[in-house]
Amino acid sequence: MKQLAAPLLFAAVLAAAPAWADDIKVAIVGPITGEYAAFGEQMRRGADMAVKDIDAKGGVLGQPLKLSVGDDACDPKQAVAVANKMANDGVLFVDGHYCSGSSIPASAVYADNGILQISPASTNPAFTDDAFKKGWNNIFRVCGRDDAQGRVAGQYIAAHYKGKAVAILDDKSAYGAGLAAETKKAMNAAGLKEAMYESTNADDKDFSALISKMKEAHVALIYLGGYHTEAGLLVRQAREQGLNAPLMAGDALATDEFWTITGPAGEGSLMTFPPEPRNMPTAQAVVKEFRAQGFEPEGYTLFTYAAMQVYAQAVALAKSDKLDDVAKAMHANKFDTVIGTVGFDQKGDVVGPNYVVYTWHNGQRVELK
Repeated sequence: MKQLAAPLLFAAVLAAAPAWADDIKVAIVGPITGEYAAFGEQMRRGADMAVKDIDAKGGVLGQPLKLSVGDDACDPKQAVAVANKMANDGVLFVDGHYCSGSSIPASAVYADNGILQISPASTNPAFTDDAFKKGWNNIFRVCGRDDAQGRVAGQYIAAHYKGKAVAILDDKSAYGAGLAAETKKAMNAAGLKEAMYESTNADDKDFSALISKMKEAHVALIYLGGYHTEAGLLVRQAREQGLNAPLMAGDALATDEFWTITGPAGEGSLMTFPPEPRNMPTAQAVVKEFRAQGFEPEGYTLFTYAAMQVYAQAVALAKSDKLDDVAKAMHANKFDTVIGTVGFDQKGDVVGPNYVVYTWHNGQRVELK
């Protein structure tokens, strides 16, 4: 027998040996920088710990997850650019985005490239509604929708502010305008007509003129469809100008940064959010793990962790990381996550969760029973 040369022998050994499994490329995309970076940090922390915990248990189908981080700064154009980068990098699953105004345009890129997207935080109904109408099978979310959130807010306002002047504001963003419209719709249906409806801009910092107008209208409650930064500034400036009407907003107030901006002026502010996920029995071990690192898993941290859990379990059930197989498994099954058992309807919306009303008290969000 002719002896193989050393390089050929080495190549033959490599060919005969079992190949190491490739990584499964996944990503988290959100506002890592910019005005809403607090939520980007929640998402980054949630995804990073989920990947580490999943990999510590053997990964998915014997393959480790490899996490990339994308920064969209909640800007639609940047979101599309990041989505294209993830497609070029071979990412199979995106845990994101945060802002609906980013998730919606980015979803088209993911649909074109066969990438699964599960948003932990984008609540605008159009995110899943439009995808369903187009026949896409890649769009899901583990958070609720603004038509559900707005219904809870609108009914609460109508019940507690009957016969009083209510101002509804929106910041013109996909999230803010959509949530304000849904809240107005539910409030009107419950018999209360708003005293005024105004639009602001997401980057506004001075609300003096608007506050004067609300004072003249004797506004008893301000409802804002917008984010925590403008909400905090609006509350603080309203108190400084002698307008003591409480502010109510949506889940974008789910960060301690809101109170950092308002200080004691934020006392009594209201918000809607799902029942506190940190209190779920299924979350206790992970919450303890976060706190041991000195990080409080508030807001959408656990929703982001849960989205990664759903993906890992769906791939395992499908025995495949191909989009069609994974999407089919997601629709056909329920998944055990830190936020409880998660299932999806035909549009990719999570079945639940219900929204509840919280008040800010001494720097803490307290659920109203």
